[in-house]
Amino acid sequence: MRLHRNTVLSFAAVALLTSAALLGVRSAAAFDPERVTPIVAPATPLPPEDQSRAVTRFSFIAYGDTRGRHDGTAIQAEHQLVVNSMLTRIKELRATPYPVRFILQSGDAVFDGHVARQWNVSFTPLINRLTTEGGVPYFLIPGNHEGSTSKVGARNYEDAVAALIPPEGSPRRMPGEATYSFGYGNTFVLALDSNIAADLKQYQWVKSQLEGLDRSRYVNVIVYCHHAPFSSGPHGGSTVERPTAELRSRYMPLFNACHVRVVFSGHEHFFEHWVEHYTDSSGLHRMDLVVSAGGGAPLYTYSGEPDLREFLKTNAASQVTLDHLVKPGRESRSNPHHYLIVRVDGDQLEMEVVGVDWGRDFQPYGTNKVLLQDPANK
Repeated sequence: MRLHRNTVLSFAAVALLTSAALLGVRSAAAFDPERVTPIVAPATPLPPEDQSRAVTRFSFIAYGDTRGRHDGTAIQAEHQLVVNSMLTRIKELRATPYPVRFILQSGDAVFDGHVARQWNVSFTPLINRLTTEGGVPYFLIPGNHEGSTSKVGARNYEDAVAALIPPEGSPRRMPGEATYSFGYGNTFVLALDSNIAADLKQYQWVKSQLEGLDRSRYVNVIVYCHHAPFSSGPHGGSTVERPTAELRSRYMPLFNACHVRVVFSGHEHFFEHWVEHYTDSSGLHRMDLVVSAGGGAPLYTYSGEPDLREFLKTNAASQVTLDHLVKPGRESRSNPHHYLIVRVDGDQLEMEVVGVDWGRDFQPYGTNKVLLQDPANK
């Protein structure tokens, strides 16, 4: 019996997909013929760096971990609650001295970044609302769920953000990688791919970006990445994942040397806040380390404190101290979905934690606002 050529191809495709299924969803995604549709460019893009030099007042939003339980089949329901709230606040702030000028997302956009349908069906339509209705730029850095260290995962991420982040060839884009930076007003933002935190080329590129800054202009230096240097959830506490170890040993001393103001990260699906103090030749400094991963992913709870003895011993010459200012709750109901609004007023940063749905009254400081500076400097 002779089989029609199309029938043979169909059998072959079934065989390939069956084999892939046996290897798991990530392998199956390699056979996904769909491509990720680029997120729509913002209605109001950031101006070239030189044109915003005089800006010293504005706001930006930070959050992370938006992946949902039904990625690929439906809009991310919890993320949609967050986006709805963001749009309301963006509109409210538009006519104030502190309009929202951009959004930072620290990764894990979807459950499996290898699967184009998860981006196209569940994530991208929500972000299109932020860039069109909200009219603001959206900056995403990969988390571990993007799978960006693989060919398919990297392609899908790059397709999604093609109109959003600095293009290849830009001095603000690391060649061949997702790592990038940008400046707006008096604030410089660096998006660090913590999935490759051990990569020496990335470290050297980040170092050159930070050391090459005009600090008379860029008084606020912000870093955001997926993994946190310190955390107390299932990815932290007594567990030290490799990206975390690399951030502690390699990047934290660099951030101190370059006087980074805040590091925003995700990965742990809750809110927590650390403060590091350190001393150098110019005096005592503070760096805030904020974990905000309440963008829609299943919520986590407190697991325990990390062992910081080795880190503190290694950095004893800088008189480093760490304060766990806000700890996550031990029950998921204590850790609502949320996002952050950071108000920039010169060199003063004020952060507002905005809970959504049942977490609308979330007040991790006894209130939901905090100045990111020591009381003596207020």
